[in-house]
Amino acid sequence: MAKKKKNKRQKSKWTHHYRMVVLNDDTFEERFSLKLNRLNVFVVTFITAVLLIGATTVLIAFTPLREYIPGYADLSIRKNTIELSKKADSLQQVVRINEEFYGRIKMLLNGDITTEEYARIDSIAKVETNLGVPDLAPIKEDSLLREEVANEDRYSVIAGAKAQTNFVFFPPVQGTISGNYDAELKHYAVDIAAVKGTPIKAAADGTVVFSGWSADTGYTILIEHAYGLITVYKHAGSLNKDQNDQVLAGEVIASVGNTGEFTTGPHLHFEIWSDGYPLDPTNFINFE
Repeated sequence: MAKKKKNKRQKSKWTHHYRMVVLNDDTFEERFSLKLNRLNVFVVTFITAVLLIGATTVLIAFTPLREYIPGYADLSIRKNTIELSKKADSLQQVVRINEEFYGRIKMLLNGDITTEEYARIDSIAKVETNLGVPDLAPIKEDSLLREEVANEDRYSVIAGAKAQTNFVFFPPVQGTISGNYDAELKHYAVDIAAVKGTPIKAAADGTVVFSGWSADTGYTILIEHAYGLITVYKHAGSLNKDQNDQVLAGEVIASVGNTGEFTTGPHLHFEIWSDGYPLDPTNFINFE
């Protein structure tokens, strides 16, 4: 019996009516009144909370307002971010390769690198180049065929000739040698004295990899040829070719000048490099 009375009192608490009245503070005039009970307040509060949560979810899921929430990103933005990251990584690799290339060009311009340093750089480059190369060792049948073809062409001068033997340097300028090649003094070139304005010609076919001004060497031009050969022309009075230009052997690329801090008069400072090693140009060219 007591339990039923207790339950009845609990139910009456939820259904017991209250009145909320809004009065004028000066005149105590009733402005607004509202009849309430606990059950109504709970139901209204619950429904209002559900509606607010639902409306917020709809706004976040289906309107651009979601982009203003910290940590939330649109799928298209994420996709673009990933693509930009890949492009940035590729650009970093290209920049690194270009920096290494221009670093070598800078060392050639300054002439302050030893053959040992070039040997170290070339050995690293060869190792990197050989990484991932598949095994191309000839099989037994291929070796027998190679031996048969070699025996047939043993006395063929044309077939046995190598392209390197046909590579010829032309004198870039005619004149008197005023400075000889001296590896001990790091003078990896010959200086050919000539009249100012004399045309300087390309020693062989190739591509211009540098054409510009250096404070030490003045107007300078570098040409890359086949078989890893590079020729360098320093202290020119003017340049006729730009970077990436294709030149032919004997084509005018500059003129003799007296530019740069290290110059001693109108002359051409001429260098030959082979796979990173300096060569004495007088062994290949007659300048007089």
